[in-house]
Amino acid sequence: MTRGERSRPGVREELTVPGPEEMRALGRRLAAVLRPGDLVVLNGALGAGKTTLVQGIGAGLGVRGLVTSPTFVIARVHPSLTGGPALVHADAYRLASPAEVDDLDLDASLETSVTVVEWGGGLVEGLTADRLEVSISLAEPVTVPGGTGGVPDGTGPDEEPRTVRLEGHGARWAGLAGRAGRVRWATSGNNPAGTGRAAT
Repeated sequence: MTRGERSRPGVREELTVPGPEEMRALGRRLAAVLRPGDLVVLNGALGAGKTTLVQGIGAGLGVRGLVTSPTFVIARVHPSLTGGPALVHADAYRLASPAEVDDLDLDASLETSVTVVEWGGGLVEGLTADRLEVSISLAEPVTVPGGTGGVPDGTGPDEEPRTVRLEGHGARWAGLAGRAGRVRWATSGNNPAGTGRAAT
């Protein structure tokens, strides 16, 4: 791949996701466009919803096994039950350098699997020039009627809305970008994953 191809603009989208079920729904919608060889890099604070998103991806891909945080085993492979690609779910939280990522041999299965790496920013970009980076954070508080803002009483941190920012890199994701860089799968039709807009 040439330097020019690496710099091609890809998808850029920002979504507001109301809660865990909608985050899983977003994962299922994302799974619909993922294919063997795709690398998804997830970033966000502890409890942001990264593993919840991967649960939706796993459900959408139809893989075997419960998708949980792989922090202590570093990586898990979930074979497909439908003849599609396996899901390789890795967690780079305890890794300090790209050299430690190399020890996981993620590149050995990269071309035949969908690889999702939590806490992967700054560590796994060398695996491939084509990748989708997903950043999850708490959404900005909203003003509620008769109040000063925030979330309704009785809503715990897990149920608070999240802002999900997606940014594609490389020719693979440039091909999926619609007008203004919007992700066709994320904002078309009846979208259960929340509201979206093109990132700026």
